[in-house]
Amino acid sequence: MNETHSSNHPVQQMIDIIEHSLAHQQDFSLSELGEQMSYSPFYCSFLFRHHTGISIKKYILLRRTFLAASRLAETNDRIIDIAVQYGYSSQEAFSRAFKEIFGVTPAAFRNDPQPLQQYAKRSLIASDTYEGAIPMHELKTADILHLQHQVEQLYEQDILNVLNGQLMYQEFQSNQWMGNSDYVPFNEAMCTHEAAQAIFSPTFHTIRAAGHGSTLSSYEQIVIQPLQPLWEHLHDYKCIVLWFGDDMFCQLNLLTMLAYLEQQQFKGTVYFNTVQEQTYDVQQTEMTLGTFASLYEHVVLHHMMPEQNLLPVMYQGITLYLTMQQSDHELKRYIIAHPEQPAMELVRQMLKLFTHYGLGDTQYMEMIEDVRGTER
Repeated sequence: MNETHSSNHPVQQMIDIIEHSLAHQQDFSLSELGEQMSYSPFYCSFLFRHHTGISIKKYILLRRTFLAASRLAETNDRIIDIAVQYGYSSQEAFSRAFKEIFGVTPAAFRNDPQPLQQYAKRSLIASDTYEGAIPMHELKTADILHLQHQVEQLYEQDILNVLNGQLMYQEFQSNQWMGNSDYVPFNEAMCTHEAAQAIFSPTFHTIRAAGHGSTLSSYEQIVIQPLQPLWEHLHDYKCIVLWFGDDMFCQLNLLTMLAYLEQQQFKGTVYFNTVQEQTYDVQQTEMTLGTFASLYEHVVLHHMMPEQNLLPVMYQGITLYLTMQQSDHELKRYIIAHPEQPAMELVRQMLKLFTHYGLGDTQYMEMIEDVRGTER
């Protein structure tokens, strides 16, 4: 068995120690971690980054801020008390860290707890999830049916569900989880390759097909034809429900779809149903169109961080996407740090370690080959 697949792996033990300190709101000391592991603090830091792709300091920052966000949403505890409980020296320091990670202040998030990307405990146990797909058997059917009932009460059957990927589409359609509403899949990966301003235009199709190394006819068969009801009957629908996960992959797809609805001047109601990749909860948010076409141009076309306020989950996804455009991003560093690891094994490791990106085996293999300078 590969050592990183074992719960006895020293880095998994480090994660467990860190999580224990977070759960009990205890101060964390790298020196004490070294003593417990019988390693030097430097070696602890090296091992942790080597096997997780993230530093201990950043891991603790992300985890404690996410746990604090949960407390903000679920309790009436004072913000300063929550800040101190999770190791911040002041409410100001907590607010700065919170806004940098989620794009909103703790006070704003408490007043309106919008969807955010969860940052769960790291695990070195192997995962078989590919292509950023959400395991359909884990989705909470009762939650989905409850949302379906709410939407149908308002809009009867004039509803189109846009689902992120073929797997989710097939599951929803076969189970008729949204009643007799219409369903279409969005089989794209907008977080990779170039795009065009006019979404789903002939130019868009050509650019996207070339980026994926596909023929135009193949691209249109996989991506465009399944979306036929979207442009043939768009303005007949009273409501469009967008089902997307909370990772970067899904958020760039979501942004593209929202921008398209805006470009087409859709006048109906738009809901975004966030499927949390870690807990499989579903959270519904009504979206107001008007800024997403501009946002799409800034982010997807020009790789620029927008100035307007965003949903925390979309802010996190865009931040990861723009980080990935840099020449020295964490995914590239992880690949460089493992030069002798076979490509497929490296793909498997990255799939389980970098779930917040939502990339699949195809994207990781392209990245590995690019970094290692091999031919596709």
